[in-house]
Amino acid sequence: MTARSLAAVGRPHRLDVLIAGGGLLCGLLLWSLDLHGGPPQLGLPPSLTLVSLTAMSGAELLRRTAPMTALAVAVPALALDICAGTLVATVLMFTDVLYAAVLYGPAGAARRIPLHSVLVTVVAAIALTALWQNPQVVMAVIGIALITIAPAWTGIITRNHRDAAQSARLRAEQIALLAEMDRAQAVAGERARMARELHDMVANHLSAIAIHATAAQSIDDPAATREALGVIRENSVQGLAEMRHLIGLLRDPKATEYAEEPAATPSLAGLDALITQARTNGGSSGLTFVLDDARGPEGPADEPGPASPAELAAYRIVQESLTNALKHAAPGEVRVRLAHERGGALTVTVRSPYADRPGPRAPGSGTGLVGMRERIALLGGAFEAGPESGPAGRVWLVRAALPAAEEEEQR
Repeated sequence: MTARSLAAVGRPHRLDVLIAGGGLLCGLLLWSLDLHGGPPQLGLPPSLTLVSLTAMSGAELLRRTAPMTALAVAVPALALDICAGTLVATVLMFTDVLYAAVLYGPAGAARRIPLHSVLVTVVAAIALTALWQNPQVVMAVIGIALITIAPAWTGIITRNHRDAAQSARLRAEQIALLAEMDRAQAVAGERARMARELHDMVANHLSAIAIHATAAQSIDDPAATREALGVIRENSVQGLAEMRHLIGLLRDPKATEYAEEPAATPSLAGLDALITQARTNGGSSGLTFVLDDARGPEGPADEPGPASPAELAAYRIVQESLTNALKHAAPGEVRVRLAHERGGALTVTVRSPYADRPGPRAPGSGTGLVGMRERIALLGGAFEAGPESGPAGRVWLVRAALPAAEEEEQR
């Protein structure tokens, strides 16, 4: 071992210290009782087994922190022990060092050591058979295999099981992380959906209340004030009812399953009522509202049944566009048009007179356009909103293209 390799070796593991100390004590006991595994070879003194025992004990200290260094020390120590008389404690510690080298060593060494152990055993069997014409050569070969092949292949089996368990643990952690990411995304998506629904359900009524409250304060006319207060009361009652319904859904999503009159999902069949309400809310601002339903027989406005995601999105687009028109549009006509393009795609277009005013009639948060864009993106449609110049002057255009029902099902 070099000084650099010694510096790289960490503190021995407590279990390794116990193994090394126990092996050293057992070897000293066997040596003191003169219990050797065989006679010395090559004329070496039996006392050299103590040298190999000490070296093997030192290798045991490195079995976990520096397994390849431990194996490099153990191999010549075993050879010296066999030639000097063989202590069983030294041989047993060698098998443990070999096992540890496969288990804790580099992956490449773990693949090579078992193959080399088989090769060494085969070479030893051939050499013993050629040099020692005795039936006991079979027992000798079995003993060599137990010293080399058995610990090496036991180590590789244990290492494979350990690596498989570690891979399974990493996969479990990755699955848990992905599940947490999915949960966080689901929570964020649900929060965004709740924000859109709350905005679309309540903002229209609150905008009308703010506009007519301002009118009631600024116009000194009892009739106009009574009319404004009537609109305020109507919108406040409707907004409160929708808010209570939304709060009920948030508290208990299954509550509607047992309700006597479950609330219907808004659909395009309710656009007439929505336009009528907009006319009432925007009459004092000089706004007129027109619904142009050009869908034809493919999508009648009074189609029965639950609303599809595209219909709900179209309804919310019109609702939010009308709310924005009440807050921002100049006096004039607000036109809502529905049509089916080729392939069955539903298009919603809302044109309102563009007003270059310093501020809106009612305060807003600017999240309406964001919510509309999110709704259309979730359905894979196209959305655009902005000012546009035309024959009738400058208008604010909102246009949404929603996929056909077949494309929604594929999604």
